[in-house]
This record gives sequence, C-alpha cells and structure tokens, in this order.
Amino acid sequence: MSLSYAIASRVKDYFMMMKFTLTFMVVFSCVVAYLLVPGVEFNLIKVLLLFAGGILVSGSANIINQILERETDKLMARTAVRPLPGGRVSISEAWLLCVITGVAGIAIMGFAFNWLSAGLSLLSLVLYGFVYTPWKKWNSLAVLVGAVPGAFPMLIGWAAGDNALSIGGWSLFAIQFLWQFPHFWAIAWVAHKDYTRAGFRLMPSEQGPGKMIALQAAMYTLLMIPAGVAPYLLGLTGYISAIVAILIGGWYLWKAVQLYRKADVPSARKLMFGSYIYLAVILLAFLFDKVKL
Repeated sequence: MSLSYAIASRVKDYFMMMKFTLTFMVVFSCVVAYLLVPGVEFNLIKVLLLFAGGILVSGSANIINQILERETDKLMARTAVRPLPGGRVSISEAWLLCVITGVAGIAIMGFAFNWLSAGLSLLSLVLYGFVYTPWKKWNSLAVLVGAVPGAFPMLIGWAAGDNALSIGGWSLFAIQFLWQFPHFWAIAWVAHKDYTRAGFRLMPSEQGPGKMIALQAAMYTLLMIPAGVAPYLLGLTGYISAIVAILIGGWYLWKAVQLYRKADVPSARKLMFGSYIYLAVILLAFLFDKVKL
C-alpha cells in the first residue's frame, strides 16, 4: 500500500467520523442565521471562517457520538462500516481528533467572531455528545433533548453576528427545533429494525411506527408554518419569504399527512427527504429576502 493511498484512506475515515456531508447542511443554517442579522453584510472571509468553525465543532460532536456508540454501531447494517466498529481507527486516535477539531472550532468562533458564539458552540457539543448520545438508550425523550443542540446552529450563527441572544435568533432557533421532530421520527421509522436491534428508544410510542407517531409528526410540521412566517413578522425578511414559508410548509405538512394516511416506510422516507428540501428552501428564501436596513 502506497503512502499516498494510506493517507487518503485515513482522511476519508476522518471525514466519515465527522459526518462531513450531513454537517455541511447544519453549518449552512448557521451561516444563513449569521447573514440574517441586521447590519451584517456578506464577507467571504467571515463566511469561510464560520463554515470552518461550525464544521470542526459539529465534527467533534459527531466523533464523540461514534466513540460512545462504537459497540452499538456494530449491530446496525448502515453503521457497521464506520471507522471505529470497522477497526480502522483506534479509540485514542478518535479522542485525539475529537479534541483537536473541537478546540480548533471553538477557538475560531471565539477569536473570529465572539465568545458568546464560542460558548454556545461548546454547549452544543457537550449536549449532543454527552447528553443526547447516551440518552438514546434510555427513552424517547432523547429526541426532545437532541432537538436542542440540533437547533443550536441557528442560534450560534445569530450570536456570531449580533453578539446577543435577541428575538431574531430565537425565532430561527424555533424553526430548526420544530423541524427536528418530523425529520428524526421519519429516520427512526425507516431504520426502526436497526435501531431496535441496537437498543435505541427513539419512538414516542412503545408500539413503534404507527399512526400516532405520524400524527405527532404532522402536528410539528403544522407548527412550522407560523414559525416560518415569524422572521417576516419580526422585520428580518420580506413578504416573499413569508409566502415561501407558507407554501413549503404546506408541502411538508402534506408529506406528514401522507405518512399518517399510509403509515409505511416509503412515506416515511419521503418525509425524511422532504425535511432536507424544506430546510434548504426556507433558508434560501430567508437569505435572498433579507430586509436591508
């Protein structure tokens, strides 16, 4: 095996542990929240620094998650190939990578932006890695617990630009917080057999996937419609974003209603992919319809 191939394989394993592709969407929401702060203008250097800080912190949290779940990951088909259960990366190496990425990410947030955003980043990392991760085996409240750090990117981005936790940041946090529930329940529905085999308790019903869970998912998607209009009502964005929020929110609600009607895996998978489309569309609508002061 050549040195270059070995290095490339190790880098690939590191990216897999950090969940780079998924982390990108999370950090994108952080950047959008930063750019929505009144008075903040687009600055390529600042945006790149925010991306770097966000990816490093989120990556560190994901590494903690995989370290603590390495034995569980061996039991699930989709995670058995990860670097830790596969034996390609040692536990000590993973912890070293976790510390380096976490410290680097928090330092970038603190020195390039402010220490409020750095503190929120650290809190998010701790909540996700050391509270949400073990909670998944206790009971379904893990989804509620995980929704908090899951929605923190919006608050972190806002704090990075505003250096305060004002109502604009909380309105963005609310959207991503509500979004977590239908999104994650759809994933848990699709991967129910794997999750059950691994001992995860992520469904709000002991009976597993069913109409009651689909109904709860639909209720959260319904709440996301007024939440999506809130930035317009607060004067952060224009009326076009409110129209988009209503339309894409209605479309997302329809996906949840379809899951309630059919209560099957294909409908859950459509809701899962629909969640990514919803978030991308509404974030772009906010960004392009920001009210200029």
